[in-house]
Amino acid sequence: YDVTHDQTEAMTMADKIVVLNAGRVEQVGSPLELYRSPANVFVAGFIGSPKMNLIEGEAARQHDARTIGVRPEHFELSTTSGAWSGTVGVAEHLGSDTFLYVHVDGIGAVTARTSGEFSVGHGDRVWLTPQADRVHRFGDNGEVVGS
Repeated sequence: YDVTHDQTEAMTMADKIVVLNAGRVEQVGSPLELYRSPANVFVAGFIGSPKMNLIEGEAARQHDARTIGVRPEHFELSTTSGAWSGTVGVAEHLGSDTFLYVHVDGIGAVTARTSGEFSVGHGDRVWLTPQADRVHRFGDNGEVVGS
């Protein structure tokens, strides 16, 4: 058994992870189980790099949730149309991947990951559409809401 505060180390080296929050067990599972099916907002925000986008307000209410979670890699991106529109603040072009830090209208800061060939930069307008089967829904208590 090992203990680490580094979620990347835990994800890459562990067969099973116990996520603790102030001494309370939040969830136990394999790295992929925690990544695919976080039990609550705490686990959702802890597992994954970059972190899952946790969104409240009207966008969450449209999914019958208090909070929705969308991982950066679970968006479809376009320069012409989509569910949400926003302005690119920073575009990190890293070769095979591009990370976009977008101010989405009515939502706020959202991180999106796309192919390295998606050519946008600071100030450009983009549209993001969460992949419907990859939106995580959380209720008022922060726990996952069933399908």
